[in-house]
Amino acid sequence: MVHKVYIHPENISFEIKPSQTVLEAAIAAGINIPFGCRNGGCGSCKGKVISGEVFCEEYQQSAMTHEEKTNGSTLCCQCYVSSDVHLEIKLNKANDPMHESKITPVRVESLTKLNHDVMKMLLKLPGNNALKFTAGQYLEFIMADGSRRAFSIASAPYQELIELHLRLIDGGKFTKFVFEEMQEKSIHRIEAPIGQFYLRESEKPIIFISGGTGFAPIKSVIEDMIHHNNKRTIYLYQGVRSQKDLYMDELCLTWQKEHENIHYIPVFSEPEKNDNQDIRTGFVHQAVVDDFESFEGYQAYSCGAPVVVQTAFKALVEKGLYEEEFFADAFTFAPPKK
Repeated sequence: MVHKVYIHPENISFEIKPSQTVLEAAIAAGINIPFGCRNGGCGSCKGKVISGEVFCEEYQQSAMTHEEKTNGSTLCCQCYVSSDVHLEIKLNKANDPMHESKITPVRVESLTKLNHDVMKMLLKLPGNNALKFTAGQYLEFIMADGSRRAFSIASAPYQELIELHLRLIDGGKFTKFVFEEMQEKSIHRIEAPIGQFYLRESEKPIIFISGGTGFAPIKSVIEDMIHHNNKRTIYLYQGVRSQKDLYMDELCLTWQKEHENIHYIPVFSEPEKNDNQDIRTGFVHQAVVDDFESFEGYQAYSCGAPVVVQTAFKALVEKGLYEEEFFADAFTFAPPKK
C-alpha cells in the first residue's frame, strides 16, 4: 500500500512505497532532504516525527541517541512507514549545488601509499569524461555482490582524475583488497557523486577540523577554493594520532606558505617519543577551542570518525558557534545496504 509523507514546515508531500525508506522516496520525488552516509551513521538526514507510524532499521548511536529517538527523532535513510506520516525536516535549499548521481565504470590509474595505512587511488572515467561533482562529495564502489563502500573524493572538480584516500581498516575486506590485491588498470564500478558536504556561500572565516582521512573532502574543498580564487580565511586543523599517521603535510604547508588566508595546524593526540616536538598535542577539537575566544561569526566543517565530528560540534556550539553554521561528514563503518 502506498502512503504519503508530509514535510514540514515547507508543507510539501510525496508518495512512499513499503519497500522504500523515507530518504529513497524523497530522492525519487526530487525532494532535497539532507543526507550523507545513507547507512544510519552520520545523522545528516535526522528529522522529527509529528504524527504517523514509522520504524527504523539498524543505526548507530552516534547518529541518533536513545533519548532523541524517544522524543520522536528518526533517520530518513533508515526510516520506513506503515501509515501516512508528518515529519519535521530542514530541507536543503533549492539552489544547493548538487549533481545527478550516476553509475559508471572507472579504471584504476595508480595506487600510491601516503603513509603506513593510507593509500591514494587515482581513478579515470571512460574516454575523456570527467566526473561532475561538488567539492566535498563522495562516491561508492559497487562490489560484485551488490554491496557498497563509500569514500570521499579528495580531488577538486576541475581535475581530470578522481583522487581517493583509503585507510586500511582492521578487518575491512575491501581496503585489504586495495592494499594487497588491487591492480592498476583494473576496471571497477562506482556511483557518484553522492552526499551534501560542500562549502556554503558566505564571507565568514572557515574552521576545518579533520581526523585521519577526513582530510580528503576538505582537501577537495580547499583546492577548489584556491582554483576559484576564494580568499575566505581558512583555519585547517588536522588531527591524527602521531607523526606516522600524518600525510600530505607538505601540501598543507605549501598552501599556508603561498596563501596568506590559509592557516594550518596539525595536532597529535598520541605523540610518540621521536615525533616533531613543535606539533600541537591533545585532541583536535580542544586545540581549536583553545585558539578562539568565541566562534560567533564563523563557519565550521568537520570530517572524520563520528567521535571527532560530535566532540567538535559540541565544543564549538558551547563557545558561540551557531548550530546551522556547522557542517559535517562523519565517516562510519556500519554495514552498507546492498
